[in-house]
Amino acid sequence: MTASVTASTVFLCSVFIVLFLVNVDSQDTDTQLCKMCQGTVRQDSPVWDFCLTKGHIRGRCCFGNITSNVDTIIGLDLANCSISHVEHLYNSSTAFIIDLSNNPISNLSDFIFQGFNHLTQLLLPLKLECPGGNSSWEKVKVKNNARICEGQKNICNQTAQMPGDCPENSFCSPYGPGFFECSCLQNFHGYKCMRQGEFPIAKVLGILTGSTVVVSSLLWFTQRRKAKNT
Repeated sequence: MTASVTASTVFLCSVFIVLFLVNVDSQDTDTQLCKMCQGTVRQDSPVWDFCLTKGHIRGRCCFGNITSNVDTIIGLDLANCSISHVEHLYNSSTAFIIDLSNNPISNLSDFIFQGFNHLTQLLLPLKLECPGGNSSWEKVKVKNNARICEGQKNICNQTAQMPGDCPENSFCSPYGPGFFECSCLQNFHGYKCMRQGEFPIAKVLGILTGSTVVVSSLLWFTQRRKAKNT
């Protein structure tokens, strides 16, 4: 009895530590993203109009309380920021509107927007194409020297254009403009959703949590030791 209680306590503590570390890392990346450009969301930006009723502004980001305790990016204004290269957009995959217009961006990979399921409006420099192509959006227009991609389409409803079908025991889910993913049906999991039965989530979480705690602890002690030596 005592051993089981101790194991449960250790597991819960490990979970709290992991969640704390993830939350700190998320806040750091959010801060980095929101300060990529000086100032706050511009009042002439569509992100400003969107955020007036949907959330609150911090830096170049619009945050909205999608869940009760999590502050989530729902809008991003990086227009006119002299950005020439974009590799990723950190934790902004929950954004509904992103403005990258008036930047000297010469190329932009579609994979940057993989997983951006909520994105309904994207403003780009005029010479760039909408991610996924025009067929991935309800409307594409040009206004004020910007290309505006509006109304992301669900590629799962365009079976003729899909690069492949999902395997048996799975279904298609949108995964950003031009992307989709195959999710297993209930009670199926594993490679190509071929395994039936409940996924051993408790066991997997226990292993992942333990590994994460060990690695995080080693990194923390290593960095602390380096700091003391310097």
